[in-house]
Amino acid sequence: MSIDAERLKLPLPRPNVLDLAPLYEVLRREAPIAPVTTPAGDPAWLVTRYEEVRLLLGDKRFGRSHPEPDKASRISTSAVQDGPSGEYETEEVDHARMRRLLTPAFSAKRMRMLGENMEELVDGYLDALVAEHETTGVVDLHRGLAFPLPVAMICRLLGVPQEDNELFSSLSERMASTEIGEGAHQAREEFFRYMVGLVETKRGQLGEDVISDLIRAQSEDEAYDYEQMVRLCVGLLFAGHETTVNRIGLGVLFLLTERSRWEALVADPDGRVDAVVEEVMRLGAPGDLGLLRYAKEDVDLAGVTIRAGDALVLSINAANRDAGVYSAAEEFDPDRPERTHLGFGHGAHFCIGASLARTELRVVFSALAKRLPDMRLAKELGQLAVRPTLTGGVSELPVTWRSA
Repeated sequence: MSIDAERLKLPLPRPNVLDLAPLYEVLRREAPIAPVTTPAGDPAWLVTRYEEVRLLLGDKRFGRSHPEPDKASRISTSAVQDGPSGEYETEEVDHARMRRLLTPAFSAKRMRMLGENMEELVDGYLDALVAEHETTGVVDLHRGLAFPLPVAMICRLLGVPQEDNELFSSLSERMASTEIGEGAHQAREEFFRYMVGLVETKRGQLGEDVISDLIRAQSEDEAYDYEQMVRLCVGLLFAGHETTVNRIGLGVLFLLTERSRWEALVADPDGRVDAVVEEVMRLGAPGDLGLLRYAKEDVDLAGVTIRAGDALVLSINAANRDAGVYSAAEEFDPDRPERTHLGFGHGAHFCIGASLARTELRVVFSALAKRLPDMRLAKELGQLAVRPTLTGGVSELPVTWRSA
């Protein structure tokens, strides 16, 4: 298979929701940094090899902001990840402040407390699904568990009132859509207005939650802009559930499409669940694109010259399947000896919510294996509807099992 750089346009078509386009393997080998056209019609560099992706994730010569945002390449027309974010002159300072403020919110102690509540919540969702299954014989695990659980947990952590969960869910789905055009951007602005209202309400009665923590910090730090704080709250709410929703769905598919994988987890859910979660994180990177970065200066890398201001799309999906790093890289194998992956990023931008995501995935997969050992897919993989969002995944996950 040869590479025609003039025709490389993202996203590269994939055969199904679990497998990547075969062209990624060719790119990693022959052109690990290749010129492409983004879905927005702009030029960018696609980075596919583990070595370069890992390097660029931690390299300060690349960032999320751009000195001339209006001239920057866009990765997509989505309202979630379209172009530059943050202020070019203060990006590193702003990011360091954000990490400092949020690190306590995702402490091990708080995750343990959330984990206890999470187990009760998962049991409740499964109780409802079991009751529905007795009537229908098939239930949608996406609608009944994979979507509502991460939404409920991030709302609880940040301090979003439970009665607003449904509104938040609707706004986040519209924001992430790649099909509704301006409607996605309108949803983002609605989300912002909602968050302004919530922040103002909380000001009068601060609680023990992340939004309250950020309000306190903003009132004490003149350099911490109010609008910046509100947008951070919006970003946390969205990012704090969206990728976990997809990884629950993709993880279930990886396990159920090869029965031996599921049976091994059922046989030892507590002993195997951590390894299963890490393999889901390796292979289940959401979406068909990647992380967007901009070069701050000219850089020579992997045989190409990247100019200052150029956009790069870092394909986590491709990097995590690099045969130069992983044996049988395309295979879902929780027993593999290689334990490193880029599913949570790397370096200064390593996902601050990694502990929350891991906790959610552990609780979900362990509970499913214990309570629904006979679970199986009720549709073929190719029949499943894919979410029309930047982060991808499936919008349905019909399953069935033998009734007790």
